[in-house]
Amino acid sequence: MSESGAPLVLFAVDMTEKILRSEYLYRGAILKLRLDQIRLANQNVVAREIVEHRGAVAIVALDDQQRVLLVRQYRPGAGREMLEIPAGTLEEGEDPTRCAIRELKEETGCSASQWEPMGYFFSSPGFCTEKMYLFLARQITDGIATPEEDESIAVEWRPLGEAVDAIERGEIVDAKTIVGLMRVWKLVR
Repeated sequence: MSESGAPLVLFAVDMTEKILRSEYLYRGAILKLRLDQIRLANQNVVAREIVEHRGAVAIVALDDQQRVLLVRQYRPGAGREMLEIPAGTLEEGEDPTRCAIRELKEETGCSASQWEPMGYFFSSPGFCTEKMYLFLARQITDGIATPEEDESIAVEWRPLGEAVDAIERGEIVDAKTIVGLMRVWKLVR
């Protein structure tokens, strides 16, 4: 850091990458796998494997008692059950707020009358285009969940502080959940 607190840049580096050729290796319902030939700024040519994803939403639903709504489900990519905030994939061209409202209702049965967008983040930008939109949902009303036929979801409420502690204990290891809980924890403290 410089004396003024601004980041100190020692030298500028050209990080431009130019796509020379793209080839789809797989096109599925949720994602596509693309192989790109890239020319780097230093003129080297490299291959990049890119997973294309429509994007997703993640919701921190917080009630009047500062409890957060979590879902527990088996995640095949991790090979285990995970404790997470509700989330879901955007439909083609879907507005993120509408998706968040739909996903909260489907996964948990709950509705919220207050929605606050909290920005977005990329889940793993080194190889994936997935952009996740984060929302804080308040004024929660219970209802009946209608999960998709391939989902088996258990819903639980935890005090926000206890959920943050679960991150520290390694019980919550899902990135979107960590990002969402920590952002809301900072906001409400």
